[in-house]
Amino acid sequence: MSLHLVLVEPSGPLNVGSVARLCANFGLTELRLVAPRCDPLDAEARRMAVHGLPLLENARRFASLADALADCRRVVACTGRLEGPPLPLEEPSACLPWLLGGPGMETPGTDGPAASLVFGREDRGLSNDELLQAGRLLTLSTDPAYTSLNLSHAVALVLHELHRLRRPPAAPAPQPAGVPPAGESEEDPCARGELEAALTDAQALLLEVGYLHPHTARARMAKLRALLQRARIRTPEVALLRGMVCQLRWASRRPCADDARH
Repeated sequence: MSLHLVLVEPSGPLNVGSVARLCANFGLTELRLVAPRCDPLDAEARRMAVHGLPLLENARRFASLADALADCRRVVACTGRLEGPPLPLEEPSACLPWLLGGPGMETPGTDGPAASLVFGREDRGLSNDELLQAGRLLTLSTDPAYTSLNLSHAVALVLHELHRLRRPPAAPAPQPAGVPPAGESEEDPCARGELEAALTDAQALLLEVGYLHPHTARARMAKLRALLQRARIRTPEVALLRGMVCQLRWASRRPCADDARH
């Protein structure tokens, strides 16, 4: 399984270096940076990375979060926003098992479907549009008097829980009826790039036929994206959706019978 940690527009080299070290501590093999606002190879970042320096030096950079997640099927985004999130907020114990739920997911570094943990900017986290690119939203419980966590501290808490879940249990727990046994899982969601391409195609058609208008398209498509994220849409279902869009586009451009007679 290829599990990535994604930082969106990090601004502090100390944080970037610390996160690279944490990735090494907890067995993650790839760090992805989206439009970093600092030099990830700054001397301070290198000093903090310690044995995570190879991860830091090989970190892949992307222009957008969509690009960074294009090959990922399971995505968990971390947010401290308690009001108005576009998807339900969950504790690590609820959503991290889903992140590791695909075949081979519990073994880092093996071939298999890609998954990502996403962390936002130090000063303002992730936007609603960015949160909607995740399948699940993770939040960390803190004292209500001061909920803000340092980026690297939040990463440490999440990776510790992830590492704990990867360890084999001492004894298999009884499974409730209808729950897959250990080692089995629900089918993986589609790759992020597949869903984004389908949504782009659908938006173009809906604008063309007048269902969407340019000034409201973004808000309406956000609702559709949230619906599909909650459904955890799979590759065959994306293909079905794109086939429907293609046929509807053909039908909308086909001259009607009355027009043909004229």
